[in-house]
Amino acid sequence: MRDTKAPQLALIIAIVAGIALLVVYAAGGQPQLEGLLWFYALGGVAVALLVGAARFLPHDEVEEERHPLPSPDEELARLDQDFRRGFDNPDPQRRTFLRLLGGAFTALGAALFFPIRSLGPSPGDDLATTPFAEGVRLVTVDGQPVKADQLKVGEVITTFPEGHTNAADAPTLLIRYDEERFIPLPGREDWVAEGLVAYSKICTHAACAVGLYQNTSGFLLCPCHQSTFDVNNGAKPNFGPATRALPQLPIGIDDEGYVIALSDYPEPVGPGYWDRTSRL
Repeated sequence: MRDTKAPQLALIIAIVAGIALLVVYAAGGQPQLEGLLWFYALGGVAVALLVGAARFLPHDEVEEERHPLPSPDEELARLDQDFRRGFDNPDPQRRTFLRLLGGAFTALGAALFFPIRSLGPSPGDDLATTPFAEGVRLVTVDGQPVKADQLKVGEVITTFPEGHTNAADAPTLLIRYDEERFIPLPGREDWVAEGLVAYSKICTHAACAVGLYQNTSGFLLCPCHQSTFDVNNGAKPNFGPATRALPQLPIGIDDEGYVIALSDYPEPVGPGYWDRTSRL
C-alpha cells in the first residue's frame, strides 16, 4: 500500500506548490519563496513519476522464442479479454494517479506563465529614441550649454540634451576635429558644425562608455573590450569586437553661438541587442 500512496502524495504536494506559486506571483512575487515552491512542485512530479513507474509499470523480464508473425487465435482472444478487462474493471489506484498527474501538470503549466511578468513592461520604442530633438542644446553634466568656440582642436567633452543630464542613453561626445583629416560620410556633410562633430558615447558592442580619445590618431577607445572607432571616418570601428559605428548626432549652432541638435539620433544608440530597428 505504501508504494501506492507515495506517488499520489507527491502529486498532491506538487499541485499545492503549483497553486501556491500562482498566489505568490499574483501577489507580487518573492524570490526565496518562489524557489522553494518550485523545488516542491518539480520535486513532487519527479518523485511521483519515479515511484509511479515502479508501482504501475510491469517489471517482468520475459524472453520468448521467435514464432510466426501471425498471432494464434488463443493469444488474440486473451489479448481481447485483457483489453476489455482494463476498461470494465480499471485499477482505481492507477486512475487516481493519472488524474493527480494531470492536475500537477495543469497547476505547473499555469504557474509558468507568471514569471513572464518578472521581465517588466515592454520597453516599446524607448530604446530607439533619446531626449535629443531639433533645437535642443547640448549641455555639460552640470547643465551648462556648450559654446561652439569652447573647444580647441583635439578636445572632447561629454554632453547631454538640455534638461536630461541623467538620461542613460543620451551621453554624447562632442569633438573638435582636425579639419585637414576629417572626411564626413556621404549625406552627412551638414551633420557637423564649425569643426565640431558629435557621436554617441555608448559603445555599440556592450554599452560601455567610450571615453578615451587619441588626438594624434583620431581614434576613440572603449576601455572595456578595446574597440576603437575612427572619428575622422564616421566613427566606424577599426579594431575590437564592435561591428557597428557609433551613431552620429546631427548638430548645428544657434543664434547665440551654442551647439544644438538638429534632430534625435537617426538610429538607435547602444549595442545591437538593444534595438536594431533603424529609423534612417
